[in-house]
Amino acid sequence: MRDGETEVAQGVSRRGFLKGVGAGSVAGGILPRELPQSAEAAQATLPAGPGEVSITLSINGRDHTLSVEPRTTLLDALRDRLDLTGAKKVCDRGTCGACTVLQDGRPVYSCTILAIDAQGSKITTIEGLGTPERLSPVQAAFVRNDAQQCGFCTPGFVVACTALLERTPQPTPEQLRLGLGGNLCRCGTYAGIKQAVAEAATMMKGGV
Repeated sequence: MRDGETEVAQGVSRRGFLKGVGAGSVAGGILPRELPQSAEAAQATLPAGPGEVSITLSINGRDHTLSVEPRTTLLDALRDRLDLTGAKKVCDRGTCGACTVLQDGRPVYSCTILAIDAQGSKITTIEGLGTPERLSPVQAAFVRNDAQQCGFCTPGFVVACTALLERTPQPTPEQLRLGLGGNLCRCGTYAGIKQAVAEAATMMKGGV
């Protein structure tokens, strides 16, 4: 390399090099010629999603016919279409248990199930277990043992506890730990929840 060329190469700064690359990219057409000027314009460029379909869900002993997109989760159908807001949308990733409902008696995360796939199943939500005037044994035990704080996890825990006691009327500490391992309480009310389960088990067995 000749001396003059060496001096030019050594004299190019990093900033100058990046500026040159950026200008060349624009001139060469690497960047799009036009960018959307608004959110509406950006939305208009997206492909249309699947249309709504009619489905029928059996929830808390009643059939409900509604129209949803195939990608709608059971949780969103419950909350947004049927106004059953007891199941909470917290993590929306199937990890916290706040959206737990019963599907044919089995506790499931409703945020992980498509509404269209829940057809043919019997779904029970927290609203189907009891009412403020007539609480279920588990609901009443949660109230008496102060087994809740912020309340976001409470419906999921009540549903999961109900399912646990239905299949294991007198759970051992280990069975309780495993049965409720899919539900999280960020407030840390686990002691009250354990007391509530023990009391509900006695009530459901016919005790005082």
